[in-house]
Amino acid sequence: MQLDTMMEAIEVLARERGVAVEAILDAFANALVAAYKRSPGAAEEARVTIDPDSGEVTVYAQVLDEDGNVIDEWEDTPEGEAFGRIAAQSFKQVMQHKLREAKRELVYDMYEGREGDLVTGLVQQVDYRSVILDLGDAEAILPGSERIPFERLERGNRVKALIIEVRNEGKGAQIVVSRSHPDLVRRLLELEVPELNDGTVEIVNIAREPGHRTKIAVISNDPNVDPKGACVGARGARVRQVVNELRGEKVDVVQWRDDIGQFIAEALGPAKVQEVRIDEETKTADVIVSEHQLSLAIGKEGQNARLAARLSGYKVDIHPDRPPEPPEAEEEGADEDATPADETAGATTDSGEETVESASDAEPATEEPSTEESAVGQAPAEDDAAVVDPGEDVEVDAEPAPAAEADDAAEEAMPEASVTEQDDEDAVSTDERAANDDESE
Repeated sequence: MQLDTMMEAIEVLARERGVAVEAILDAFANALVAAYKRSPGAAEEARVTIDPDSGEVTVYAQVLDEDGNVIDEWEDTPEGEAFGRIAAQSFKQVMQHKLREAKRELVYDMYEGREGDLVTGLVQQVDYRSVILDLGDAEAILPGSERIPFERLERGNRVKALIIEVRNEGKGAQIVVSRSHPDLVRRLLELEVPELNDGTVEIVNIAREPGHRTKIAVISNDPNVDPKGACVGARGARVRQVVNELRGEKVDVVQWRDDIGQFIAEALGPAKVQEVRIDEETKTADVIVSEHQLSLAIGKEGQNARLAARLSGYKVDIHPDRPPEPPEAEEEGADEDATPADETAGATTDSGEETVESASDAEPATEEPSTEESAVGQAPAEDDAAVVDPGEDVEVDAEPAPAAEADDAAEEAMPEASVTEQDDEDAVSTDERAANDDESE
């Protein structure tokens, strides 16, 4: 091979592999040294130089001392086809190794410090552990922990991912990307919203549950620009592009408010909030919603409330709006309709023990009628008189006998009265029949 042809081939190889010509020449020189040491009569040590302009190769044999210093050196370039064949084989092996190393270094230098950037790649390989993406000039790995849950990626799909780490390992640079990181939504939205790139609109915070829902808090630095409208776009065109890239994941854009209560109320959308009570010391927000809005505010498995809490940084407690308790006046009116015994017990009931005592005190009052019936016609005992109110007993037991006699007289009179009435009716019916007979005659 002529020297000028060899240099042209090296330049073409350098362009195809994306490496520097100097790196290829260095690999070629190492291959020539290995080929020289295999030739007959070669020195133990040697070095090779290659002129980058002409491509001329020169081999220098060397003699080293015990410390590795060169004590003698002379030119000893082999001639003949044997050296060329050995040099070609050695060059192929060394060249492959050097090209891999050079490419690794080039890839690491290209992606070093690019954590947080958005890249686009083709799905090259898919397994249960990871996904390999072809970025064109490098390969990136998408671990299973950084994938969107339940997302199905197939070979040949074009997807966007976020660079989260660039490592320089022994096998070369390793680029780790993610599709579940919250900043992926930020970068995707920046591609669609120019106001985010020029600083007119800023993203304050992002709360995301990959594959399900994302809430974004935005603020405007220009009073004439609506931050929420800028991010959503006309008829939702801008945010729809982000949703499509995330395979249908819901994206809610919320305008940031200085009033944290108002912001939490908007962050709980689409639910309608009635009231928000903020406790700054405990960083807690008590949210009041109507009964039919409770499930909407909480969300499926608490997702809506959880994202609102992450977005605001406050602990969110959601309570339904219960109807008020009946007023005390109605309770007092109900007590007035109760029996005297219940009235006495309710007036003194402040605890469990007093309730028991008042009920036992009211017991004799409820049993007064039975006591009076058994005591009719006889004098009351001295012990009963100490318990029962004497004034009421005197009026009830004053004339027990006449009452009994009046009842007996009424019972005896009732049969007679009924008989008399029946006789009168029979007499009337007899007279009518006699009159009818006379008319007929």
